[in-house]
Amino acid sequence: APYLDYRPLEEDELELVRPLIAEEWLERGVERAGVDYAIAEAVPRHLAEVREETERRVAATKEAVHRRLTKEIAYWDHRAEELKEQELAGRKPRMSSGRARQRANDLEERYRRRMEELDREGQLSSLPPVVVGGALVIPRGLLERLRGERSVEPDVHARETERVERLAVDAVLATERSLGRHPVEMPRNNKGYDIKSRADGHGGGLLFIEVKGRAAGAKEFTVTRSEILTALNKPDHFILALVRVGEDDATEVRYLRRPFKGSEEVYFDMTSASYDWDELFSRGEVPA
Repeated sequence: APYLDYRPLEEDELELVRPLIAEEWLERGVERAGVDYAIAEAVPRHLAEVREETERRVAATKEAVHRRLTKEIAYWDHRAEELKEQELAGRKPRMSSGRARQRANDLEERYRRRMEELDREGQLSSLPPVVVGGALVIPRGLLERLRGERSVEPDVHARETERVERLAVDAVLATERSLGRHPVEMPRNNKGYDIKSRADGHGGGLLFIEVKGRAAGAKEFTVTRSEILTALNKPDHFILALVRVGEDDATEVRYLRRPFKGSEEVYFDMTSASYDWDELFSRGEVPA
């Protein structure tokens, strides 16, 4: 959940942002803004994710049902014909051809009903979104600027951060493809991981990859609680990908499996944790 990575404002921080909280856009229609965002962004994205998984599951189920029931129907069709020939020859088999035919017919009806059920299961649509609550999130960078701890202009900092992050994600996507896997970049700010990668295009195992990109010379990086908990919940399927980005935009990728030690309880009271970049990068392995 997004709120796991947040914490309440301290009293001195609240004083810094109090003028912002009183701005007009917060006084008018915040609920309407939430609904509009859900309709335009969140609902279509969620529906697409659910539809993809549902269609895959329904298709696999249909294939299994078709294979099993058509085989049984064919068997009882053939058996009914055999019994009919025995009856016409004057013999009295233990099962009548009528009963065998009825079994085939029952299986055909069962097949039809099951396929209709699966068709309905694959017909998804979204309900209108309802706002049940809201929270105002103050970015850490904004607090740092209000305290005078950051002098770089916000747009300059944002552009540089975006450049490094984009290069890092692209490097990991290319790495995954070179390893024969099928990576999919998740929506921006997806909680817990940035890339979902499948071993093959169909039923292969999934990997959940959180990408951390830093310019060469960076001293530390931050991992959110959601990312840590994802790593702990999926220890065999989570990868922390560290990407060092040079001044010439060259990238160097390292993969770190099981990067965090301890249990969920150790991290539950924190919103994020900072780590030494060089230490973890040296622990990482060249993807292979």
